[in-house]
Amino acid sequence: MHFDQDSIYHIYNRSNETVFFTEENYYFFLKKVRQFIYPCCDILAWCLMPNHFHFLIYANKKSIESTKEKHRPALQVLSKNFGTLLSSYTQSFNKFDKRKRKGRLFSHNTVAKLIEQEKNDHLENCFFYIHQNPLQAHLVTKLEDWEFSSFRDYSKHRNGTLCNETLVFQLMNLDRENFYKQSYAVIEERYLDSFRFNF
Repeated sequence: MHFDQDSIYHIYNRSNETVFFTEENYYFFLKKVRQFIYPCCDILAWCLMPNHFHFLIYANKKSIESTKEKHRPALQVLSKNFGTLLSSYTQSFNKFDKRKRKGRLFSHNTVAKLIEQEKNDHLENCFFYIHQNPLQAHLVTKLEDWEFSSFRDYSKHRNGTLCNETLVFQLMNLDRENFYKQSYAVIEERYLDSFRFNF
C-alpha cells in the first residue's frame, strides 16, 4: 500500500473465515488498532465485521514517513503498521484457537483505495457505506446496535476517541442536526460498486 499525505483512503480486507468470534476478539483487534494505526493517521470511520474490516483514514505527515529497518526495504509507516496489526492479531488468534489453526488469517492483501474528494459525495457515501455494513448484512436492525463501528461515536451513543470527528466535519458535508437520519440514506449503486470488495 502506498499513501500520499493529505489524502483519504478506504482501507479494507476480509477473510474466507470468521476472524472475530467473541467480543474479546473485537476488543483485542481495536487495542491493536489504537497501538499501531491511531498514532500514524487520522481515523475518520471504522467498522469491524465478523469476517472483514473497513477503515476510512486521512493520511498525514506521520503516515508517509519511511521506516528504517536493517535488512528490510523501507516502507511507509502506515503501510508497515497495517501489516504489523494483522500479523499481531493473527498470531494471537492462532495461539488461542481451539482448532490449532496456522497460517494467514486474512486471505487477501489489504486494499487502500484513494477516495477522490473532488468527486461529488464520494467521501460522504463511503463514510455512510462503512457504517451501514452491519445493517446491510442483517446483523442489526439499527445502526447504533452494532457495537464495533464508529457510528456509535458519531451518533453520541458512546464517547469514543478513535476517530478525529472534528476533521470529519471539516472534510464532509455532514449535517450535525440530522446526522442520524442522514446515516440511513440509500447509497447509489454507482458508489456501492466502488466500495465493495474487488477480490
